[in-house]
Amino acid sequence: MSKPTTIASSRPHSGFLRLRSVSLRFALVYGTLFICSAVLFLSFIWWGTVGLLEHRIEQAITADSRALFNIWSEGGPTGLTMIIDDRLEQDVDDNALYLLVNKDNKWVAGNLAEWPRQITSNDHWFTMPVQRSYTQDMAKVRAYALPDGYHLLIGRDISGRTLLRKMLTDTLLWACIMVTLLAIGGGWLIRRLFRHVIHSISRTTQAITHGDMSRRMPVQGSDDELDEIAITINEMLERISRLMDGVRQVSNAIAHDLRTPITRARTQLEDAALHAKNEDELRAAIEQAVGNLDNVTSICQALLRIAQIESGARRSAFVLFDLTPALQDVCELYEAVAEDHGLTFVQHLPDHLPFFGDRAMFQQAVANLLDNAVKFSPPHGTITLSAEVHSTARRSDGSRGKLLSLSVADEGIGMSEADMARASERFFRAEQARNTPGSGLGLSLVQAIVQLHDGKLELASNAPGLITRIEIPLPDAETVPPAQPIPSSH
Repeated sequence: MSKPTTIASSRPHSGFLRLRSVSLRFALVYGTLFICSAVLFLSFIWWGTVGLLEHRIEQAITADSRALFNIWSEGGPTGLTMIIDDRLEQDVDDNALYLLVNKDNKWVAGNLAEWPRQITSNDHWFTMPVQRSYTQDMAKVRAYALPDGYHLLIGRDISGRTLLRKMLTDTLLWACIMVTLLAIGGGWLIRRLFRHVIHSISRTTQAITHGDMSRRMPVQGSDDELDEIAITINEMLERISRLMDGVRQVSNAIAHDLRTPITRARTQLEDAALHAKNEDELRAAIEQAVGNLDNVTSICQALLRIAQIESGARRSAFVLFDLTPALQDVCELYEAVAEDHGLTFVQHLPDHLPFFGDRAMFQQAVANLLDNAVKFSPPHGTITLSAEVHSTARRSDGSRGKLLSLSVADEGIGMSEADMARASERFFRAEQARNTPGSGLGLSLVQAIVQLHDGKLELASNAPGLITRIEIPLPDAETVPPAQPIPSSH
């Protein structure tokens, strides 16, 4: 019988996984910073309080020594002995220490029985136990040398300060323990909150990865940063979903719109090859097939142009120019086209209109709008092109500044509300426009150009007809390179 084989798990240890957790590391960093900050703060309080007590005692002893030196200079040993006895009698707190000895180190005055052995030099601070009556207390003292071999010892009993220091130390230690517990609790709460956000994002993205495009992050409604993150991610997912739907629709539309002319061209060529009786019929079939293939080429070129514009690659051609002459050039072309269709063309343009953008591209956008207006207008209708500047308008980003509003109005068949909402989609064509020539890419190209110029495209009913409006922010003086000149009219 073969011996069973134990297979070691390739999964890392659970403890190691926990240490690799971002939420745990974040909580540890928070707790460490919290504890270190609290310890530094409490240490500052401890050192400040103890240092203040120490400083006040030293100041009291120093001031006392100066007064006693003045007494010595006036009354000698006798006067100093009297003032020491007087001060000891008035010492209600019983914390003053005095000792005056002669050159033979014999007691002269004071409340200490003998000169402490620890004091070996003058003008230095000493902290030591001293014996008073029947008690031994801690004291801070300083020795001074007097004329004629006398020595003076001045000190203060610091037993109360030592007790206060111990009480303060114990209090701060307990405060450190409480701060540590608070830091651990706060770190745990932050870890839970952090993990909640991360897991919410993870669950949402995993569901989307597995095909559930309807999954969204929950919004608590508290209007805090977490809700802002959730709203932003949900908006991103909504946009991704719309883009994916748009890709599917565009793919279907491309397959449909390209298949029709290609199939028609193939059928025409095949029919001509089988049934053409002479060279003229064959040439006519070839020309019709070439026309259908040219339509396919134009659709591909339009799609490539829209993709190039949406990628922002054309921003390198942006210059500052006068838009009025550029619009007038387009109007001259479409005035003749409108006249051929029996239409009236009206324009309302300002004398000068500084504009920052791509001249040829913007002319293409306006030409597409005018072409649609001509295509869908009935005989004897009116097409109006107007441009206005709103000097204090609110822009799409919330700021205020000059805003160009350019509109093309016609009196044609118009569009329904549902069709206007989808008009800028690629290959979309309203029911009323099914029988008119076109690929459904005109407004898509206009939308891409307008978005490249940081503007927006809006459609509204003209009752009858349609109003297509473009709103684009005009350049401020400080946002445009000063070296770019404004070309003259012609």
